[in-house]
Amino acid sequence: MKILFLTDNFPPEVNAPATRTYEHCVEWVKQGADVTVITCAPNFPKGKVYVGYRNKIYQKEVVEGIKVIRVWTYIAANKGFLKRTIDYISFAVSSFIAGLFVRTDIIVATSPQFFTALSGRTLSFWTKAPWVMEVRDLWPESIKTVGAMNDNLFIRYFEWQEKRCYKSARKIICVTDSFKKEIIKKGIAADKIQVVKNGANLVLYQPMEPDQALIESLNLKGKIILGYVGTHGLAHKLDFLMECAKKLKDTKYHFLFIGSGAEKEKLLKKKNLENITNVTMLDSVSKKEIKNYLSLLDISLINLKRDELFKTVIPSKIFENAAMGIPILLGVDGESREILEKYKAGLFYEPENEADFLNKLNAIMDPEKRDSFKRGGRRLAADYDRKKLGLSMLSKLEEVL
Repeated sequence: MKILFLTDNFPPEVNAPATRTYEHCVEWVKQGADVTVITCAPNFPKGKVYVGYRNKIYQKEVVEGIKVIRVWTYIAANKGFLKRTIDYISFAVSSFIAGLFVRTDIIVATSPQFFTALSGRTLSFWTKAPWVMEVRDLWPESIKTVGAMNDNLFIRYFEWQEKRCYKSARKIICVTDSFKKEIIKKGIAADKIQVVKNGANLVLYQPMEPDQALIESLNLKGKIILGYVGTHGLAHKLDFLMECAKKLKDTKYHFLFIGSGAEKEKLLKKKNLENITNVTMLDSVSKKEIKNYLSLLDISLINLKRDELFKTVIPSKIFENAAMGIPILLGVDGESREILEKYKAGLFYEPENEADFLNKLNAIMDPEKRDSFKRGGRRLAADYDRKKLGLSMLSKLEEVL
């Protein structure tokens, strides 16, 4: 089977979309599929092309048996609505043109970014190959939720296009059960929608002893380390965690933030202006390095803005932290909370509720509970093994043909 996959994030980028696509494609190649990925020059989240790459019209490489085609795009940092929109549109156009020259049996386009789905739909029309829409976010609802744009003519146009994509796709694959329910509400048949959730690479993420040299280099010896690893965006409400850190400034608790995003500069400014000394902020690190940083954590922090929409999401970092046996303090209600509590892998606190956060932090530090949460996390990860999930998605693509 020849598979063409359209995505504007791919390794060496280290965000969740890049990781999911890469790890699934690796498994598909192992099963004998001929996989081509069309993406752009790696630049997320700072909008700077990674060392060793150039933003060229067209370039090819092979990564773990995956044929990777990188196309030119207008590159913008992960902040500022207008420039990012131009970035997304440019990838949709470039990926469509490149895709016309790739022989394929099936097209997969992942959303967000939504314009990638438009490229997949248009390619399907011109090449006559069926296309599958992977839904990793409810877009454009998420734009309104984070306040990037209010309801207006453009949003309504995007919603119209969203529904057209749902209708024209041969199959829709969602990353949460909640997304499936929301799409059904839009009038899409339930039997057309299937769910393949995120998971963890259990070869890469395993319990390990803390990296003592790294602890020393970060001056964190003797600290209780609470870690947030991921995008520093509007949706993640990390200023709330900063406020919690400020309340704990004279304790052993130390907050470690790793990643980049639209809100990072504001967070750094807040840390410095308010002298929040128990917060260390680092840039993103590679997938190979990140497990060493995760090994330092006593508690993993997973936080999102308080909003009904975010009850439908499951942050992928839940699975990676669970696989490493790190107790999770979760500020995301809904389906994420259900998974966490089913496996007893940590504690939930009400999003943006400082008193509840501090209470649950106190509770999760109980030694007996921590051991129980570690065991629960490993059970959770075993049920969300990325290899099994990748094979599940492959079988769903085969059904289309």
